[in-house]
Amino acid sequence: MNPEIRRTVLRKIVHGVYVAGVKDDQHLNALTVTWICQVSFQPPLVMVAIRKDGVSYGMIRAGRVFTLNLLSSGQKELAQHFLKPAHLGADKLAGMKYRLGRTGAPILEETAAYVECEVRKIYDDAGDHALVVGEVIEAGLHRDVEPLTLKETGWHYGG
Repeated sequence: MNPEIRRTVLRKIVHGVYVAGVKDDQHLNALTVTWICQVSFQPPLVMVAIRKDGVSYGMIRAGRVFTLNLLSSGQKELAQHFLKPAHLGADKLAGMKYRLGRTGAPILEETAAYVECEVRKIYDDAGDHALVVGEVIEAGLHRDVEPLTLKETGWHYGG
């Protein structure tokens, strides 16, 4: 397999850009994610891929909840803020307008929409990301606008 062709083809997969909010018993965090999709209608399930070597993955495993905050076109700067690696005690949410949802995970007020999820299954036995499947227990629409996509940011995450 030609690795350049593989990278080019995999980067053609269309991705939205989202901020996942996570919590455990003592901490809140948020991180930019792009690998998500809906995987079931009944019950409504979504999947997000999370790096297994990050703080947020441990928080999802412990807290068993997360939010997906859907960014609108033009919110690249907001997405960029949450790309920073986290460490326990860091507060990437400082100065951000957010509230805690039903699950206690953060919902960003400046985003277009959100879903709140309770973790139903984690698949972490292959690759450098875990697949976290969550049941949507709440959703909200702040603004009905076009979503931010990876292509708009000029970033490449894949391949």
